[in-house]
Amino acid sequence: MYAFPKNLTQIDINRTEQLIAKAVHDGINYFDTAYVYSKSEEVLGTILAKNNLREKIFLATKLPHAKCHTYNDFETFFQEQLRRLQTDYIDYYLIHNLGNVNSWQRLCELGIEKWINEKKENGQIKNIGFSFHGIHKDFLELLDIYRWEFCQIQYNYLNINFQAGMAGLKKAADIGLSVIIMEPLLGGKLADGLPKKAVNIFKKANGTLSPAAWALRWLWNQKEATVVLSGMSEFSQLEDNIESAKNSVPNMLKTEEEETYNSVLKLINTAYKIPCTGCNYCMPCPHDVNIPGCFTAYNISYTTGLFSGFHHYISSTSTGGLLDLKMEYPASNCKECGVCEKKCPQRIHIIKSLKITRRRMEPFWLNTLLKIFIKLRG
Repeated sequence: MYAFPKNLTQIDINRTEQLIAKAVHDGINYFDTAYVYSKSEEVLGTILAKNNLREKIFLATKLPHAKCHTYNDFETFFQEQLRRLQTDYIDYYLIHNLGNVNSWQRLCELGIEKWINEKKENGQIKNIGFSFHGIHKDFLELLDIYRWEFCQIQYNYLNINFQAGMAGLKKAADIGLSVIIMEPLLGGKLADGLPKKAVNIFKKANGTLSPAAWALRWLWNQKEATVVLSGMSEFSQLEDNIESAKNSVPNMLKTEEEETYNSVLKLINTAYKIPCTGCNYCMPCPHDVNIPGCFTAYNISYTTGLFSGFHHYISSTSTGGLLDLKMEYPASNCKECGVCEKKCPQRIHIIKSLKITRRRMEPFWLNTLLKIFIKLRG
């Protein structure tokens, strides 16, 4: 259940080693990283090898599919990952942030199915899956496009109808996939970024539980959640998360606890500029606007910060999310046809709201900034 830090350039490696060793000792056995996380694979591989921990854990990493342009690229990246991680096999290998069926078909044209079969046959990949940050309907389509063994989705009590959402979680579990949960604390926002009134609601209900524990318990309560990832950087966080996992089982929440979550959600939602619940009734948009995703990002830009809002906006409007940064479902696609407004149960003035969203989330300098970022990243 450990999500290895995405950027280790500012982290004390010795302290990280101690944290990982204690995590494994105390029962954590799933570690998640990725090729594009700066130095993450290399540091994790070094720590696992040095402490003889590799065979005690399940190791997950991800293929940067947006960087793959030929069949040989699959093998090139994979071999580099094995070298970095100092291992000869990967337990859980993901297509990183697979956006939709078209993205998968592009990879199929390059021969990825043949490559996966070879890796599975020789034992270098034990389980194959994908991570997802896109539109709900695309997630459902991806579930049926290949013989996946697991998937990884963003999910928490604030994102019930966001991206794959609860419906996607249940669908994946129903067809036999293991479901890995990422962003259970929404980048830490549900741990130490909640409004003070929301924190007080949790305290009043049970003062012994931290806001993070409340968020994790909500996930552990759902039998469809196979693994819940958490990026822990302090021993106190590690201990709190382990304690939460040990004391959690599916269907454990009582009625009064569920009411506590509803109270917190209601409080947070009152701070939203656009009263979108993410029900998806407005979808699909005939002009490919991810309406709920755009509104969620816009609201987040006010409740948890503009940077967090941009992060959500790009990941929700791009086929490859933060991997290729090419927005294909933005608010600016709106042609003001009005189809969505006829279906919205909240009676939101969607056309007007998309204009407001576009002005905030698509500033004139955004594309230039993305191009510079892509160039620097190589």
